[in-house]
Amino acid sequence: MDRISTERDVVALLGDWASGRGPLYRKLAGALDRAVEDGALLPDDRLPSERELAEALRVSRATVVAAYGELRGTGLLVSRQGSGTRVAPDVRVRRPTTDGRVPGGTAMTIFQRLIDGPGELISTAVAAGGAVPDLAVVLRELVRDDLDELLAGPGYYPSGLPVLREAIADYLTGTGLPTAQDEILVTTGAHQGLVLVTELYVSPGATVVVESPNWPGCLDVFRAAGARLATVPLDEEGPEVRAVSDVLRERKPALLYLMPTYHNPTGVLMSPARRRRVAELAAEHEVAVLEDNVYMTYHSESGAIPAPLAAYAPPGTEMLSLGSLAKAVWGGLRIGWVRGPAEIVQRLARRKVLADIGSPVLDQALAARLLPRLDQILASRAKELGLQLDHIDGLLRERLPSWRWRRPDGGGALWVELPGVDAMAFAQVAIRHGVDVVPGSVMDPGGGHGDYIRLPFTFAPEVLDELVHRLARAWAEIERHGPAPAVRVVV
Repeated sequence: MDRISTERDVVALLGDWASGRGPLYRKLAGALDRAVEDGALLPDDRLPSERELAEALRVSRATVVAAYGELRGTGLLVSRQGSGTRVAPDVRVRRPTTDGRVPGGTAMTIFQRLIDGPGELISTAVAAGGAVPDLAVVLRELVRDDLDELLAGPGYYPSGLPVLREAIADYLTGTGLPTAQDEILVTTGAHQGLVLVTELYVSPGATVVVESPNWPGCLDVFRAAGARLATVPLDEEGPEVRAVSDVLRERKPALLYLMPTYHNPTGVLMSPARRRRVAELAAEHEVAVLEDNVYMTYHSESGAIPAPLAAYAPPGTEMLSLGSLAKAVWGGLRIGWVRGPAEIVQRLARRKVLADIGSPVLDQALAARLLPRLDQILASRAKELGLQLDHIDGLLRERLPSWRWRRPDGGGALWVELPGVDAMAFAQVAIRHGVDVVPGSVMDPGGGHGDYIRLPFTFAPEVLDELVHRLARAWAEIERHGPAPAVRVVV
């Protein structure tokens, strides 16, 4: 059986191949060459036919024919009657990948955008803004008041700087979730917390239940651990109760992973009643729950935020909570936390020691000073994001009136439906107009939501203007030529 299952597998490997200058066929040939050199495409991997790849990339068949022809000329590709076009069996690669389809998983293109850095391309892969002004103020205070004392210490705090653990516990208690210091593990960003919890609970072949859609970076963590993903759909109150009940009963999962507060990418806020019922189901089926509240500290249109899901858990329920300052303060402040039963936190701390011994102390000290100001920071951030949401909402209604979206309860992105158009095909057109978009199908373990894109609104107004302008040009092109044929996704 061929390792590369569909033309979409190849499209995912190519990333933003069409950006930059030069003929399309040369850029496509270069992207395929790099994929082979990096080990994303391996010797004897079968490539799609010229027609199939042209349809998936939304280019002319002549472009793919010319690219394949150039690579046959260099000996990188070979064509045989009956077996199509393949990577030459004797080609040398720099490094093989461990992923069976896409190097790094479905989120690799998103992470690659961070690696590449800013350029002319507007990337919608990351919904993040600059640092809040309070960060600079607190940094100066830290240097003035605490730096000598911090530098005199050992610098190793595997579970977290005590003053920060106390500040996080106080903050969570104020949200309606009574928390003690020994129930907190400080992590290097919430992503590390997700990885540590996955290492603890998920073994190869175990089932993890996730909402659909979901964020690819989270899904890839579970996949890397060998998990089988089971999905539950969302409505306007959160994960559908009947679906949660059925999957917990039928699959007996190792972990239930949820984003109750401003779900990414839909922006849905789980209602208090839904939180209570989901917590009861988890207790009934004795399944551990990981709630991801990274977006809890973001824009809100819904007024008061309910207490974290863990606050609704019956006694004895194994409930863990992820948090972070990245969205509220700054993505460069890599401080997150896991809140859970003290004995579980201790087991996670032992795994963290193996990962990095401890998170950066100066960052932790900054976070400890910021947490008491967090409510004021959030109020200012919410006002700014509300204006940005109003701005993009008006732009889309004017320039792209056929698109459909629901104003999110919170978060920093819109979940937009593209009527009658495959989002993967639209992404290929958009990138040639200078916009990198994330198709919905990479956010669904089953390959669904293929006509959705995630569209952040965390940019400055002038960037939002240019973003929507470029999207409108790409949409006009795809409307002129019609939607691409639907392609089944194999996962």
